[in-house]
Amino acid sequence: MGEATTRTEAGQRATIPSPTVSGEGASPARRSVGRSVGSTIGAALTRIRSPRRPRIWFEILLLVVSYWIYSMIRNAVPEQKAKALANADWIWKVEKDLGIAVEKTINHAVDSVTWLVVSMNYYYATLHFIVTIGVLVWLYRWQPGRYAAARTILFATTGVALVGYYLYPLAPPRLMNGGGFIDTVLVHHTWGSMASGDLKHMSNQYAAMPSMHIGWSTWCGLTIFFLASVPWVRVLGLLYPTLTLVVIVATANHFWLDAVGGVMCLSFGYAVAYAWYGSLPHRLPKLVTPRPGSLLPARA
Repeated sequence: MGEATTRTEAGQRATIPSPTVSGEGASPARRSVGRSVGSTIGAALTRIRSPRRPRIWFEILLLVVSYWIYSMIRNAVPEQKAKALANADWIWKVEKDLGIAVEKTINHAVDSVTWLVVSMNYYYATLHFIVTIGVLVWLYRWQPGRYAAARTILFATTGVALVGYYLYPLAPPRLMNGGGFIDTVLVHHTWGSMASGDLKHMSNQYAAMPSMHIGWSTWCGLTIFFLASVPWVRVLGLLYPTLTLVVIVATANHFWLDAVGGVMCLSFGYAVAYAWYGSLPHRLPKLVTPRPGSLLPARA
């Protein structure tokens, strides 16, 4: 490319090579160094992204610290009461326009059955944490090769939810002005919400969008459905987020659209995990393959 020709004294043509273009004609040693550096970086990335045996002390510390940071940031977000109530009015109007504003009907119907509404209050307060931690323990013990990717989904989902709390403060239905919703925890005197009674001062009252009850429960449900081997357990996995949706609406803690926000956050979490690991958890190896020289056997 760009070569010139000239004639020698004998009248023969000779080719004069053009000046070297950047990258062409590099010395073998320089090319070897470049390939070596690229290979080292590629190997490091592959090693970081590869499933590895989770360490129990690290995972416990990570969960505790992460939840502490999540709670601190969530509760540090300015409550912006006026804006949160205005947003709730807008959400309620949109749902009416869409013909899906039936939360108040469900709330009043469930409240008329004492044992049912009390059960839902305790469901809302406890299973959100118990089931999520239970699924993490199950993955850690029996699906170690998929644990890190699944945990990444959960963490990314929760992280982006914090952005939602900051950008879009939203009052739950039970706090709307003149909404007519029943705060089932206060009415039935059950311990069922960090945002009711005396506990409300410990939690941001206006962080209803997105619903992490839906984000986390859907993560649990999909993880169980794709990874469990027992059919009825897989069915229970799908029922869990469905029942959670009914509970958050019946107790007037969320609108339907809050649940949509939770699912959107979960989708982001899946995208992050896929981008990092190049696959979804259920397509990764169930067991961890020991590295060369490792004395630890693969866990069954």
